[in-house]
Amino acid sequence: MARDLNKVLIIGRLGADPELRYTATGTPVATFRVAAGRQWRDPDGHLHDETEWFQVVAWNRLAEICSQYLRRGARVYVEGRLQTRAWEDAQTGQPRSRVEVVAQDVILLDQRESREARSEDVPPPPRREPPPDIGDDDIPF
Repeated sequence: MARDLNKVLIIGRLGADPELRYTATGTPVATFRVAAGRQWRDPDGHLHDETEWFQVVAWNRLAEICSQYLRRGARVYVEGRLQTRAWEDAQTGQPRSRVEVVAQDVILLDQRESREARSEDVPPPPRREPPPDIGDDDIPF
């Protein structure tokens, strides 16, 4: 029997810091946008760039982690599923909808040093000296 699959994998950069909110019952939810770009050459050899923006929603502990560690410009891997949310616009009464990626896993791909260099609140940690070189004569066996 065939099974259905709704899975999205995105690697891109955050367009802004995540926005953390709480539902009426106190459940954390974070929203952020991820830009994924691609390049291609047309038959004439001209290089083209295209950027696709994805609205990402993270819930519960993942939402809190995203809010704490992700920052604008950070390179991330997002794994999740597509979901269409529909509502009626309160001002115009028109039906509206949005396709979102509901995140199940988010991995920060930037190296630690580059994250710390971008952070304005936290100074980088002091550099440590490399451990002394141990030769064959220093090993007891």
